[in-house]
Amino acid sequence: MQPFSHPAKWRDTVDPFSLHYHTFKPLEILGYPAARNDVFHVRGSYNGEEITAYIKAARAKDANIENEIALLRQLPLEHIPRVLDDGVNPVSFSVTSAMPGHRLSVLVGANEHDAALEYMEAYGEALARIHQLTPAAGKTPDRKFRHAPPDALLEKLCLTSYAKYFSCPPAKGEQVFCHGDFHYANILWQDKQISGILDFELSGYGDRDFDIAWAIFRRHGQTFMKTEAEMQHFLRGYAKHGVYCLDSVIFYMAQNYVYFMDAADGDEDYCNYARSWLKRLD
Repeated sequence: MQPFSHPAKWRDTVDPFSLHYHTFKPLEILGYPAARNDVFHVRGSYNGEEITAYIKAARAKDANIENEIALLRQLPLEHIPRVLDDGVNPVSFSVTSAMPGHRLSVLVGANEHDAALEYMEAYGEALARIHQLTPAAGKTPDRKFRHAPPDALLEKLCLTSYAKYFSCPPAKGEQVFCHGDFHYANILWQDKQISGILDFELSGYGDRDFDIAWAIFRRHGQTFMKTEAEMQHFLRGYAKHGVYCLDSVIFYMAQNYVYFMDAADGDEDYCNYARSWLKRLD
């Protein structure tokens, strides 16, 4: 398989060569990964050696690169990036080691013959192990996805029949250390084993079941996480190391589908899939 190639520049960004580094020197930009913040795949010099790395510079209003740096330096996980450099001038930024492997979307392609299914148990196990950790960390940030969709949004999407369902959210679930953004784009695989877990910027203590739901609902463009079998394999893997409340997971998956339908930008196939999935609530 060819090395994963990130896209060319697709929006205006901070100039990565303008950041005030201490131990790292960027030499060449290799690609511009799609992300909320400005992220650059680069070739650079570190401790006299030429390496590939990722630079992340704050762009999003709720950027918390300092949180990610602090966690990467203390989490006892094997497959996480190493912090090589960081700073705050002219914006907060970090430089982390490039991890081996590929995203599941690259490995399974069109997901013929349900190729993603054999990855699901390891995927669930990995999140359960993260939920067992107890690092020094704050709370996960409050984002709209963590709240039931408002009536106005349900009306906009012609989903008012679910208003009663969303008016009764689950009670506050077990609070654990959450990754906060555990989904296929932040997980790398090599030889069908997880080789990299990325993006701990939103990590902290929060609702276990929401973190599970965020991992297993299908996003735009995904060719996998479409079937009940995939979800069950994930949960089987999770159950090897932790417990969960299925009703709460389903509720949070449902509200995520509503928000992602709103952001689908005319993706009729995705919206039809989400509407079909929501019918399980009837």
